[in-house]
Amino acid sequence: MIYLQILVSIFVFFTLSRLFVQKHKNKISWLGLFFWSLLWLLVLVVFWQPDITSYLASVLGIGRGADLVLYLSVILLFYLLFRIFVRLNRIESDISKLVRDEAIKNVRKR
Repeated sequence: MIYLQILVSIFVFFTLSRLFVQKHKNKISWLGLFFWSLLWLLVLVVFWQPDITSYLASVLGIGRGADLVLYLSVILLFYLLFRIFVRLNRIESDISKLVRDEAIKNVRKR
């Protein structure tokens, strides 16, 4: 198990370094940096202290810590999928408006 923990730790630190690079390039916001950093640090804590999930699961009335992690992961994925869906709809709307405005400008020039 220790090899997996070390491998995951290396991956988490690599991911965190990439997050800071993205923030330095202004590709993500401070809120995004905070959210993703917190998420990856939680992954690191859970890999080094897996009993935490078992304790939280028992407090919440869930059978196993692994079930709690799975439930939270599915909820997070659905939330992120929803955010992507909303953003994609907004981008489609913006593109449609831009194309419509350009088409109207081209018709007026003729």
